[in-house]
Amino acid sequence: MAVSLTESAARQITRQLEKRGKGVGLKLGVRKSGCSGYAYILDYSDAVADDDAVFEDFGVKVIVQQNDLPFIDGIQLDYRREGINEAFQFNNPNVTGECGCGESFTVN
Repeated sequence: MAVSLTESAARQITRQLEKRGKGVGLKLGVRKSGCSGYAYILDYSDAVADDDAVFEDFGVKVIVQQNDLPFIDGIQLDYRREGINEAFQFNNPNVTGECGCGESFTVN
């Protein structure tokens, strides 16, 4: 099982953690939501729980609860800037469908 970051995503997470002034890494998860079933949750984590899996790229930790791993195993988190818009992009090989607005996804 693996979760990875692009160098761009790692730089952005590092900037945000420095701006925040604390944190051990990015917490990535999923929740039931939207018309397709699941939505991603991003937050900054101040600690690692016993049931968390920790992945590291470019010196940045991504923390995932074990029960979320089946939905995001193999995901690569990227950070892209397109014109005036910038956002994290989720390259998830498990996704079998997405809603029209892009807010939620389906996993079989």
